[in-house]
Amino acid sequence: MPVNVPNGLPAINILREENVFLMTEERALSQDIRPLKIAIVNLMPTKVATETQLLRLLSNTPLQVEVSLVSMAGHLSKNTAVAHMEAFYVDSRETRERGERFDGLIVTGAPVETLPFEEVDYWDELEALFEWSRTHVFQTLCICWGANAGLWHYYGIEKHLLTEKLSGIYPMDIYDSKDPLLLGLDDPFFMPQSRYATVLPEEVEAVGLKVLAGSPATGAVITSSADRRQVFVTGHLEYEIDTLDKEYQRDLKAGLDIAAPINYYPNDDPSQKPMIRWRTYAHQVFANWLNYYVYQETPYRLEEIPV
Repeated sequence: MPVNVPNGLPAINILREENVFLMTEERALSQDIRPLKIAIVNLMPTKVATETQLLRLLSNTPLQVEVSLVSMAGHLSKNTAVAHMEAFYVDSRETRERGERFDGLIVTGAPVETLPFEEVDYWDELEALFEWSRTHVFQTLCICWGANAGLWHYYGIEKHLLTEKLSGIYPMDIYDSKDPLLLGLDDPFFMPQSRYATVLPEEVEAVGLKVLAGSPATGAVITSSADRRQVFVTGHLEYEIDTLDKEYQRDLKAGLDIAAPINYYPNDDPSQKPMIRWRTYAHQVFANWLNYYVYQETPYRLEEIPV
């Protein structure tokens, strides 16, 4: 949360140069407070696990957050009970048709990376949701395949398939240490990766987007639009300590010729308990996103969201 300081305090300009967020008395008195409305489009097959991961990170701030879970219209979830979907999710068509507005929208990854976008059975509906978000959502955060989908839909940026799965815990270089989304992070910081596609930094920058973090091994991992209304993250800060292990064991059982996640097990030995080196960074990034990218910028009256 910002520090409220007296108008005209000399330290204000110095700290603002360091991108420390301060709020003057004048602005503090004019602020209206209400819960942040965040919609989560959960495309992962393990719905409950993904819900838990994201809610854990969204809950770790003083901000009050009201969450809505959104499912893809016409898509049957094979790994989650129908009763769960009916009880807790709203069909994306219904969300659009009733004209509801949100401060933030999170679009998760999905295990469809190797498919062309148009072959994903809910692609048309996801594109409709992306278009709806232009006028009904202030800030959009797309994760993993959701980031690939968003970059392709909004900017025509191709995903590039890898020759083998990128899986493990990778160090991320920070390219803009003053961007509010990355405040408080080490340089480098660690982030889980689990994907078959990558995004090239030069293609992202060619359309006016900004690469905030990444590495030669992982490509552009955190990207934002110039107005900070869109964020694309190709990694998985939300992963729990055993998520990569479960994915690795699942792939082995499926008969895939796949390497163990790197920098994840001690000595890269899958027989040992995984190490967790990204939890603090995950909480920091989501707290920064909620505070600086959403709470401090979104209109109090959601009907005033700019296009």
